[in-house]
Amino acid sequence: MKNLSYKVFNLYFLLCAFFLLTLASCGTNKPSINEEPDETASVQEEESKFTFQGVALEQFDEKGQPIWKVNAKQAKYTKEKQIGEAENPDGELYQDGKIVYKVTAQKADIRQDGKQLFLKGQIVATDPENGVVLRGNELEWRPQEDLLIVRNQLNGTHKQLQAVAQEAKVKTREQRIDFFGGVVAKSVEPQLQMRTEQLTWMIKQEKLIGDRPMQIDRFQDNKVTQRGRGDAASVFLKTEIVNITKNAFIELLDPLVQIASNSMTWNIKAERVKTNAPLKVVHRTENVTVSGNRGELKIPQKTVYVQGDVKGVGQKGQSIQSNNLTWYLDKQLVEASGNVTYSQTSPRFTFKGETATGNLQTENVVVKGGNSGDRVITEIIPQLKN
Repeated sequence: MKNLSYKVFNLYFLLCAFFLLTLASCGTNKPSINEEPDETASVQEEESKFTFQGVALEQFDEKGQPIWKVNAKQAKYTKEKQIGEAENPDGELYQDGKIVYKVTAQKADIRQDGKQLFLKGQIVATDPENGVVLRGNELEWRPQEDLLIVRNQLNGTHKQLQAVAQEAKVKTREQRIDFFGGVVAKSVEPQLQMRTEQLTWMIKQEKLIGDRPMQIDRFQDNKVTQRGRGDAASVFLKTEIVNITKNAFIELLDPLVQIASNSMTWNIKAERVKTNAPLKVVHRTENVTVSGNRGELKIPQKTVYVQGDVKGVGQKGQSIQSNNLTWYLDKQLVEASGNVTYSQTSPRFTFKGETATGNLQTENVVVKGGNSGDRVITEIIPQLKN
C-alpha cells in the first residue's frame, strides 16, 4: 500500500511539473510573437522596392503612341505607392506621337497610371521645333491635358525672347507659354523689357499678351529711351508694334514728354505713338499741357499732332483752344488752326481767329484771321483795382 501511495504522489508531482513547464513555455513565447510582424513587414517593404540599372521607362496612350520616354542610370519602383523613381533622367515628351520637348533632370517620379511625369532638380526642357529652352527645378508633364509646367526659378530662353518668372505653363499644340509671378521678359528685336505678373507668349504668332498691369521699357544702345505702361498690352515682335490699353501711358526721356490716354498704339520701328482716344500730352520741363480728342507723336521729329477740341495750357495760366494743333517740342512752338482762341491772365485778354503761331510758354503768340479776310477779335478784360 505504501509503495502504491508513493507511486501516485510521484505521478501527481510529475503532472504538476509538466503543467507548470507548459505554462512557462507559453509565457516565454508571447513576446517573440509580437516582434515577428515588425521583421516581416520590414522584409516585405524591402521586397516591394525594385531597383534597376540602366533602364528606359516608356509610357503610351490608348492609341499606342508614346507620351514619354525616360532613360536613367538607375530606377526604383515601389509597389504600394505605384511610383517609379529615376536618377539623372533624360528623355523625350511626346504629343500626338511626335517629340515636343527633350528633358534632363536630377530625379524623376513616374506614376503608374501614366497620367503624370514629375522631374526635379536642374530641369532643362528644350523644344526641338521652335528652340525654346525652359530651365527650373520642377517639371510636371500632363499629356492628357497637353500641359507642361516648369516652376521654381524658371528661366526661359529663345532667339526672340528671354524670360524669368516663378512658373511657366506650356500648351504644346497651341505653341503657347503662360508665364506667372514676377515676370521679366526681354525681347531681342525690338529691344524691350516687360515687367508684369502674368504674360502669354504666342510663339508662332510672335506675340506677347498681358492682361495685368505691365511696364515696358524701350532700349537703344543699351539705354532706356522710352517707357510705356498700362493695365493691359499686346506686343507684336515681328511688326514691332505695341498696343497699350486701359490707362495707357508713354514717356519720352529726351525731351521729357508724357502722353496719357485710354489706349495707344506704339510703333517701335516707325518711332510713332498714335491714339484715336482722348489724350493728354505734358512737357515736364516747359510745364505745358495739351489735350484733345485724338493725336499722334512722331518721336524722331519730336512733333505732336492733336485734333478735336484741342486745349493747351501754360505754366502762367495762358491757354490756347482750337480744332487742330501741331506742337514742335524742340522749338517750343505751337501752330493752331480752326476756331482759335488764345488767352492770357496778365494782362487779361483774349484773341480769336483762324490760326495762331507762337511760343505758349513765353506768351509770344500771333493770332491771324482766315484767308477770306476774317478779322481777329480781341477781348481785353480790364483788371479791377482794389
